[in-house]
Amino acid sequence: MSTDTPDLFDAPGVPESVAPSTPAGAAPSAASTTRGAAPATASDADIPPPPAPPADPEPEPEDDGTLALDRYAERAYLAYAMSVVKSRALPQVEDGLKPVQRRILFAMNEMRLSSTSKHVKSARVVGDVIGKYHPHGDSSVYDAMVRVAQDFSLRYPLVDGQGNFGSRDGDSAAAMRYTECRLTPIAELLLSEIDRGTVDFIPNYDGAFEEPQLLPARLPFVLLNGASGIAVGMATEIPPHNLREVAEATCHLIRHPEATLDDVLAMLPGPDFPGGGQLISTPQTIREAYATGRGSLRLRARWKIEELARGQWRAIVEELPHGVSAAQVLSEIETLTNPQPRAGKKEVSQEQKNLRQLVLGALDTVRDESSDKAPVRIVLEPKSSRQNRDEFMAVLLAHTSLETSASVNMTMIGRDGRPQQKNLVQILREWIDFRYVTVERRTRHRLDEVDRRIHILEGRMIAFLHIEEVIRVIRESDEPKPALIAAFGLSDVQAEDILEIRLRQLARLEGFKIEKELAELKDERAGLQHLLDSRAAMTKLILKEIQDDAKKYGDDRRTLVEAVAAVAPAEISVPDEPVTVIVSKNGWVRSRQGHGIDPAGIAYKAGDFGFAVLETRTTWPLIVIDGNGRAYTVKVSELPGGRGDGAPITTLVEFQDGGKLAQVVTDTPDSVYFFANSGGYGFLCSVADASSRQRAGKAFMSLEKGEKVLAPAKVFGDWIAAASENGRILVFPRPEMKTQSGGRGVIVMALDEGEALAAVAVPADDAVLAVEGSGRGGKALTIELKPAQREPLRHRRARKGVPLTPKLKPERMR
Repeated sequence: MSTDTPDLFDAPGVPESVAPSTPAGAAPSAASTTRGAAPATASDADIPPPPAPPADPEPEPEDDGTLALDRYAERAYLAYAMSVVKSRALPQVEDGLKPVQRRILFAMNEMRLSSTSKHVKSARVVGDVIGKYHPHGDSSVYDAMVRVAQDFSLRYPLVDGQGNFGSRDGDSAAAMRYTECRLTPIAELLLSEIDRGTVDFIPNYDGAFEEPQLLPARLPFVLLNGASGIAVGMATEIPPHNLREVAEATCHLIRHPEATLDDVLAMLPGPDFPGGGQLISTPQTIREAYATGRGSLRLRARWKIEELARGQWRAIVEELPHGVSAAQVLSEIETLTNPQPRAGKKEVSQEQKNLRQLVLGALDTVRDESSDKAPVRIVLEPKSSRQNRDEFMAVLLAHTSLETSASVNMTMIGRDGRPQQKNLVQILREWIDFRYVTVERRTRHRLDEVDRRIHILEGRMIAFLHIEEVIRVIRESDEPKPALIAAFGLSDVQAEDILEIRLRQLARLEGFKIEKELAELKDERAGLQHLLDSRAAMTKLILKEIQDDAKKYGDDRRTLVEAVAAVAPAEISVPDEPVTVIVSKNGWVRSRQGHGIDPAGIAYKAGDFGFAVLETRTTWPLIVIDGNGRAYTVKVSELPGGRGDGAPITTLVEFQDGGKLAQVVTDTPDSVYFFANSGGYGFLCSVADASSRQRAGKAFMSLEKGEKVLAPAKVFGDWIAAASENGRILVFPRPEMKTQSGGRGVIVMALDEGEALAAVAVPADDAVLAVEGSGRGGKALTIELKPAQREPLRHRRARKGVPLTPKLKPERMR
């Protein structure tokens, strides 16, 4: 996914209705209001309102009143894409919420469903949200509410659900008419300042109500709970984090604005998932993900070993990676131990059989003992107590979701109203800017309230001090308000308040209360004004509030951050033993214990015959090359053994594009071989570089039409020998041949038109080179070339070489 998102907004044909509605730093429009606040001041402009919902595009018609279909489709689709990106799928950096989540929380707050109130039916909340703020399907709203209520989905749930709100195993929540809900205590961090002039309000979809553009989050919830969503052309996958760690990192960045990512990671080492588990990625991988806003982290389950009587033991899985359930793990183990044929196949593959044997050889019993007291408890009993415990868990980690990957894609709507993939420091800095603006707006709102109250109390004090005259003026005047204003120099607000108060509020005792409240308010006004005038004082207040919230709502980390040396191996270590691999011409493969097997004593299926008999070891790979030059890898230890016919090689690999068996080679991974084709090209390559982890193999040798793969030649010496089918031999220095991991290579030997390269070899410098082929009359003939006899054949690479005597049509060299 491209991260160059600004181009999406600058693309031609984007209607104004889908572009960012207010540039950064511009004042809010008249359509947005601040609940309970005076007219916006200059600082109010620091919070840019999210863009208005995109309207239907209005394409410009041609002269004849028509519009090209491609032009209309472009504009209509772009408008739809912007709507999905900005109004549905991506969270805001300020409060970490998507629009539907924000509307649910605001509606519950308006219904007074605080953490101390009584639970109400979820259907009431869903109906309120749909009727007032979110005119969409009830299932979409209820699903969103269920997610923010699940303690296994969100690190800090925002809705306190009562009833069946789903389970870790993927069970759906009960219908909304059965469940009940209210806000959680931590939701106060999002909603407590909503009525203090901190954010702007805009009309809802029909203009009958107002809804907030943002919630005044007191902590960066975009990191606390993360987010997951798929938009058009972009997606987001933000992992959750620990509240205490995020608060500490935020405070550090406020005190030290120049702090680097490494400084922040010292306090915020990585994600903290609700289900715990272990983050096993290296610090470098984690840092790269946070530095770019994109990456992949490796997660692993956490388990313990329970010792039983008579030396027995079992493994207990207590924490699973995020998004993995116990039912999923048990289902995967069932699939491994009881495999079913793949689509289009009549029977299970050899790989499935080998995997089944591997798992059943290690695992005896598995069961789920999860309960209310233990949310996750998977019991794994080994086949034998003498089994290595680490190897036992390694098999299950490699083949089940006990070890998995979690993607990181921190795409969100920034403070400028544009979607962007942000790094960790950028997210925190944008939220800190938002918090400064929020606190400033809250302070100005409170200052306005205090000024209005002081103004009213000062009028009451005038009335208290001149009570007899005030009563006389009111009694004798036909219009008492103008008379009071003229007699005592009161404002309209003060005069109206005096006329509204009861006489008991002008008693002597009330006078002392007015003086006391007036003194307290003046002190508060001085403190509020100091906050607005002093950046240092406001910083101190913000730091204190963050630390207080972290102390009140924070908890310990659940996910262990501890790197491991490597990903769990896919198998129990195989003993290093000598075996012989037998491959038939029709593609059947098997293995036999030991070396020194007589090829003449090997039996094959009727109509089949031997293709290769290779002495190898169980720890070495078997490289299979098809006629298209594609390379596949089979583990020798997984080959069927015994004295049967073995198994078709097609059950071990998946030949692509009609490929068929061409050559096989097996050796240690660091062994170097010379790979060549009949077209006269070749290259040097190690066995490890020729290997592939995929059953579908990898593109290895580039072949032209009609070319064949020659038998690979192991490198023993410093001279390469090549033979053409016309009986010419060329010997050239090995350093002239290119080493690469695949491809076409370079010219080995110059060939006449229609001629092909027949065989290659890289013999030891003091060894005898045997050239086998057919002589006159098609009679089998072998010519042995000693080191001294090869001297006349030596030349530079890509030459034609020297004809052999006697004349021979080469077929192979060894």
